[in-house]
Amino acid sequence: MRRRTVLATALLSAVVAPGRAQAATPGPSVTRTGTTTLDSQAIYFVSYDGLVNNNSFQKNGLLTYQGYQYAAWYTSTRNAVVARRKLGASTWSTVTLSHQLKSDDSHNVISLGVSEIDGRLHLNMDSHSDGYFYVKSVAGLMDNPGTTAWTSSVFGAVQTSLDGLALTSQFTYPQFVSTPEGKLQLSYRVGISGNGRNALAEYDGSSWKALGEWSSSTGTYTSSHGSSTARNMYLHGIDYDVNGRLHAFFTWREQNAAVMCSSGGITNHDTGYVHSTDRGRTWRNDAGALVATTGTSDTVAVTDAGLVVDPLNPDHSLMNQESQFTDSTGLPHAIISYVPGRFGQCTTDYVADRTANGRAFHVRKNSSGTWQKTEIPVPLNSSQRTKLVLDKYDNAYAVFPYGRIAGASKSSGYTDWTLLYDGSGLNAFGEVVIDEMRVKADNTLSFMYQEKSSGTTPSALHVVDFALPA
Repeated sequence: MRRRTVLATALLSAVVAPGRAQAATPGPSVTRTGTTTLDSQAIYFVSYDGLVNNNSFQKNGLLTYQGYQYAAWYTSTRNAVVARRKLGASTWSTVTLSHQLKSDDSHNVISLGVSEIDGRLHLNMDSHSDGYFYVKSVAGLMDNPGTTAWTSSVFGAVQTSLDGLALTSQFTYPQFVSTPEGKLQLSYRVGISGNGRNALAEYDGSSWKALGEWSSSTGTYTSSHGSSTARNMYLHGIDYDVNGRLHAFFTWREQNAAVMCSSGGITNHDTGYVHSTDRGRTWRNDAGALVATTGTSDTVAVTDAGLVVDPLNPDHSLMNQESQFTDSTGLPHAIISYVPGRFGQCTTDYVADRTANGRAFHVRKNSSGTWQKTEIPVPLNSSQRTKLVLDKYDNAYAVFPYGRIAGASKSSGYTDWTLLYDGSGLNAFGEVVIDEMRVKADNTLSFMYQEKSSGTTPSALHVVDFALPA
């Protein structure tokens, strides 16, 4: 009898009284709640137009887990540091690792990952088409942060393999991603720019295993200018959605500059998309057709059908490794950027042209299965990348270079993009590193940025927090 009464009460509470409107779903908003300093003297040098501590593709340089936030960077003395704080705390506890950055190359980022299956923190660092360095914590560190001392003793030795698994001598772009079962996967590139393949490794709580390569560097691509027979796939990200599907947006980088109208551009072309329903063992195009089996000779190739969701030739300085996110229903969203055709059909200097005329676009799949694309009316004013996050209401936020934030509401169909925060007061150099996990943990947009400097003069590295709609 009591159960029936409770049910009836619940049903009645769900009914809107006559004349009373239902509360509208909030649109996007950001409220700055605080800034903390990780390092007042972080290493600073500009390489490939970026900073080694703030390359936005380094998933994850900043992450949240079990009420604590973690960050990693290189100090002015080149030492690798990993730090943590309790969410909301104003200070960070740091551990200096026994590794120093080997070269002034902004690709040599530090990426963090959590193996939920055993509560370890993993770090992969300091590689660009060569060997990498790997560190993991003791088991359980991430599960009991409040009772586990944050000292160097909780981290193992710095390795040049994954516990004995070498992977490749040409390693770049580590990205950790947790599987729905709590295993940890590592996405990386084998080879070099213009001639490389994407691959996966997996940690099951006891050991690492190489799953193998899943994208191809071969095949012929032909533009209106010329052809190329080698390339690499650059990922905009790799993410599991709420339903356990693994999503990857990408663009192709051709090896042969003959495909471009001008040698001053970049050979990136087309926005593609693939997904996996079996934890990265096989890959399918948007229509669901099998296009690759990881670890075999059948890998995702530029000649495969059904990959391109937004076509673009190599003449518009399309950026690689921009950003992606999945919404509360599992639909994929991405940010891409390039110089639109209204500014000309041939970029001749990709840095200058993107800075002068580059625009970002929101590409997403809607609930009916159709791909849609919206230009975000905020000039890039930079050659660099923009990051994407979605809040719990599926409102979208684009975090531009210099820490500027634009937002669009789901209710508008993402057509009402507007600038929400202009980055004033940050003095940020350019790209920022987003804490993707914190958005879901406590409705906070948190990102790491480094202040502008000159030459190789060290500068301050910060984390800034913005409250999103509750």
